[in-house]
Amino acid sequence: MTTKRQMIGSWGEQAAADFLSNLGYEIIARNVRTPRGEIDIVVRSGEVIIFVEVRTLTSSKFAHPEETITHRKQSHILAAVEDYIQSHEIDHWQIDAIAIEGKPSCKPLITHFENVMG
Repeated sequence: MTTKRQMIGSWGEQAAADFLSNLGYEIIARNVRTPRGEIDIVVRSGEVIIFVEVRTLTSSKFAHPEETITHRKQSHILAAVEDYIQSHEIDHWQIDAIAIEGKPSCKPLITHFENVMG
């Protein structure tokens, strides 16, 4: 990953975390590494733990951010989530995705997709 891509990704993850916090979600963790992958953001809403995949693009000219979650990426996300829920004994959970479009100098366009896989 290039430095510019890392910067855009970090900006998108921060925008997503701010968005979720403003909606009342409790941020539990960010950039969680498990033996089988990484989870971008972990939040709590009531009794439910939500694992959030954040996808950021500066433009939707060729694809929307959510379209970049391939079947392979979905498998990695699910494997990482399974590791996390087993090690933390979580019963109620879901996986969400947040698509971020924009650049750090502008207000992002944020789309929240709830309970996208499981």
